[in-house]
Amino acid sequence: MAEEEVKLFGTWVSPFSRRIEVALKLKGVQYEYIEEDLTNKSPALLNYNPVNKQIPVLVHNGKPVAESLVIMEYIDETWKHNPILPADPYERAMARFWAKYIDEKFCAAARKIVVAKGEEQKGEIDEIQQQMKNLEGELKEKKFFGGESLGFLDIAANIIIWLVVGQEALGMDQILNEEKLPVLHGWLHRLLDDAVFKECVPPKDRHLDLFKVKFGSSIASK
Repeated sequence: MAEEEVKLFGTWVSPFSRRIEVALKLKGVQYEYIEEDLTNKSPALLNYNPVNKQIPVLVHNGKPVAESLVIMEYIDETWKHNPILPADPYERAMARFWAKYIDEKFCAAARKIVVAKGEEQKGEIDEIQQQMKNLEGELKEKKFFGGESLGFLDIAANIIIWLVVGQEALGMDQILNEEKLPVLHGWLHRLLDDAVFKECVPPKDRHLDLFKVKFGSSIASK
């Protein structure tokens, strides 16, 4: 069998390109990682993703695939071993539903928290905690959303780590606390203890510094 060419265009701080790293590592797929500067995007990135010109982009044997959830499904369908999507059609549909929920609802609320102030910020925090409660209803008593091991939804929910780092950088009260969200709180600790997942989380000090620089004016104005 000919050697496969697999490239990933991403940025170290992006939860979306980090998702792809986790999926590839869980599959044991060898790949070349290309770090992009989003203020000066490479000709290769623009060539492979001319529609939205964003990361992540997976290039497999010269063929590009964009959008993190789409890429994760492509990886699971291309390399069949160590599946990340459930085998059961209903459970697979639910994993897709909740992953879309995270990207469309949770990510939007997390962005609003950063720029909101006072009572508006409190309202956004209440909203995102309710969204986390909804996710707890899906997790229930399972070790991971994927069962006993990491699955599609666990990888998609990595954005929660970015929220936790962001709240620390902004000096906010803890959003994901054990008292209000015990199920998700326990899941997060198990996630960060997973050897593969741990490899794909940005260094915390560097991550905190970036948040402080990026949103420093927002902090100062509150």
